[in-house]
Amino acid sequence: MTVLQDDRAALSAGPEDALLARARDRKPVLSARLVAWQKQEGRHHLPWQQGREPYRVWLSEIMLQQTQVSTVMGYFQRFLQRFPDVHALAAAPLDDVLALWSGLGYYSRARNLHRCAQVVVTEHGGVFPGRADVLSTLPGIGPSTAAAIAAFCFSERVSIMDGNVRRVLSRVLGWGQDLSVKAHERSLSAAAEVVLPVHGGDMPSYTQGLMDLGATLCTLRKPACLTCPWSDLCVAREEGRPEVYPVKSRKLKRSQRDHIWLWLTRGDAVWLEQMPDKGVWAGLWTLPLIPDDAAMTELVGPSWSAQLERLPRIKHVLTHLDWWLTPVRLHVPEQGPSVQSLVERLHAVNLSGRWVPLADLSNWGLPAPLRRLLQG
Repeated sequence: MTVLQDDRAALSAGPEDALLARARDRKPVLSARLVAWQKQEGRHHLPWQQGREPYRVWLSEIMLQQTQVSTVMGYFQRFLQRFPDVHALAAAPLDDVLALWSGLGYYSRARNLHRCAQVVVTEHGGVFPGRADVLSTLPGIGPSTAAAIAAFCFSERVSIMDGNVRRVLSRVLGWGQDLSVKAHERSLSAAAEVVLPVHGGDMPSYTQGLMDLGATLCTLRKPACLTCPWSDLCVAREEGRPEVYPVKSRKLKRSQRDHIWLWLTRGDAVWLEQMPDKGVWAGLWTLPLIPDDAAMTELVGPSWSAQLERLPRIKHVLTHLDWWLTPVRLHVPEQGPSVQSLVERLHAVNLSGRWVPLADLSNWGLPAPLRRLLQG
């Protein structure tokens, strides 16, 4: 079978009909080849692959969102040591969870992880639901994560649809419509359901195979088409331009933010304030964020302003934001009326502020750039 031989009947139809026709034509071969390839060539060494316990799979899937495997592996092991099951995680204080998550980024994942554990314990008796549609109602679990848990742990015939899978399937099925358009993404999701294995027992290998294919062969740039198990079935390879798939025209708009980081020390302690429950670094502890020099002078008062030490700016790169942070250090004595006056002004800005011993910082949820600054 050549790649385009069975597609000709669909050429006169609309793009969605053509996509589904390609999916139906390739269905039995795609899944069988991917399952066999994954068993022989796929990844089997990852710590969350040891068994099909839903808690481990769920934890790994949340951590792997927009984060590289190499980064996640250490965090995954430390989380299991501290929170070996969903009951332990649900019972832990949120600050403990955020402290252990520190440096992994996208901290809303940690807050949702904690909330989800509590819901699983209180509403599901500590047992993860076995269906994707129910899993997706839990905090922080979207459709693709729900599908991964259901496929890996319960052999449900449901397709994941993360960035790697969109790329792999859009190439093999030649789906060149703009995935920024929700209707086009739904069409690809429908095709993904068509090509699923017939037998649920193949779902763990098939799902892992999709992930492995996207991570190791069908990469964003310079895909290794010659060693791909779907090579002779792939529309994008037949066209000779796999890199143009997937099509996504809407670009993320980046913004810029600038703050002064007021680095106050007193003895062996540093002044930290807790961020609000929403926004970047929500719930984390940080140095006071001051909008500009005038606001900083007003906060610390004229008597302290002459002692401020300005350090080089730090650029903190987020998905949607370049955040410039200028540390300004000030060491204050242990006691005295002027120190008490400064603390009162700081409390007026953020009631959660407190002195934290440097030796205890590992127990506090800090943003990664702050932890590097204080430890460096």
